[in-house]
Amino acid sequence: MAANLPLFRANLCPLTFLDVPEQAYSRATLGVYEMTRVELLRDLYVWAYERSTHEYLAIKQDLAEPDPLRLAWRDVIKQTIRELVTQPELEPLVHIQRTVAERVPEGAQAGVQALMVEELRRLHEGVLARYGLRPSEYSAWKVVHGH
Repeated sequence: MAANLPLFRANLCPLTFLDVPEQAYSRATLGVYEMTRVELLRDLYVWAYERSTHEYLAIKQDLAEPDPLRLAWRDVIKQTIRELVTQPELEPLVHIQRTVAERVPEGAQAGVQALMVEELRRLHEGVLARYGLRPSEYSAWKVVHGH
């Protein structure tokens, strides 16, 4: 991890030694220790970095881009979900509509409202910490709303 800090600071891909042949690494390291020759180790690092870069870029390309609307309004979304669960007497759709109308500009309201409804629909025990919720609060909410 620490070896990758300079690479990250320079906005470069990280270096991994996954799948580097153990024998090649051992020989290159022995070349430094026994013969004070760094060429093999240098070449191994260059080879590993080129390989790491190709793999990193391929993985990065496969990852989905984050939803800009979700990122821009994540605090409002989290706060609203938390309010709904900790106050089970609130009617979810009404509270979501009111919050969005009060806090979100008109052009983004439909999208943010849809995100909130989806977050509430997908709520489960495994994501409670994201909203600062306790399992007991979620259980009480489920009793009232039959989630």
